[in-house]
Amino acid sequence: MLPSIGITELIVIGIVAILLFGKRLPEVARNVGRGYGELRKGLTELQTSINSEIDASATTSSRTTPTATNIDDLDEPTAPRLEPPPADEQN
Repeated sequence: MLPSIGITELIVIGIVAILLFGKRLPEVARNVGRGYGELRKGLTELQTSINSEIDASATTSSRTTPTATNIDDLDEPTAPRLEPPPADEQN
């Protein structure tokens, strides 16, 4: 679980931000907000793309999977059937 930020930490962060950016602070905050919004939008698009690919591959693989539950129901054998060699008669 992440620790919560208290009022003291917020005040310290605000003072440091004012010291570092001064009059440019509103512009910097606006750019950070836009960047965060673009990041969230990109992650959402990526997640949607991945989910659609998973759904597409699941429907494709479910169509190609044989539905036979018994091996005799399949059209072709999966391995050749081998017969034992003829027995040699020894007297």
